Amino acid sequence: MEIILMAILISGVEYASADIHYVGGAKNTWAPNVNFSHWSSLEHFHLDDWLYFGYNKYQFNVLEVNKTSYESCNDRYFITNVTKGAGRDVFQLKEAKTYYFLSSGGYCFQGMKVAVDVLDIPPAAPPPEPVRNSSPESVSVGHITPLVLLLVANAWLWNFVI
Repeated sequence: MEIILMAILISGVEYASADIHYVGGAKNTWAPNVNFSHWSSLEHFHLDDWLYFGYNKYQFNVLEVNKTSYESCNDRYFITNVTKGAGRDVFQLKEAKTYYFLSSGGYCFQGMKVAVDVLDIPPAAPPPEPVRNSSPESVSVGHITPLVLLLVANAWLWNFVI
């Protein structure tokens, strides 16, 4: 087990991480008269990404609905009430499908609805950073984290062995 842990830490394997998408483009843009269709068309949504809805908690809410309810702005038979009461709600995209959200109280008719197409493929990994100096004396920042983790894991394991 320790060997596997050390191998993973030393290899510096990068894992895909989930992104947070601020619905509408900013922290408080879940509001009427925002073009959410345009915003959604510019985003790339992947499995396990998060949607962040920021809004006035006294006026608006966030409901997940089906396509028919989305198209007709019907909030009666929603799937999930994403609203938690603070006006800063998140929703994790757990399936590759199109999700539909709207705000009730007639605000959907003022544009407060968004459809999100989630892709089943992971986001592309960022390109590797260029190596500036290959001399043994230099240590890049990308190698510091695995090295520190390796040292901490090694010290932790020795505490249980001794």
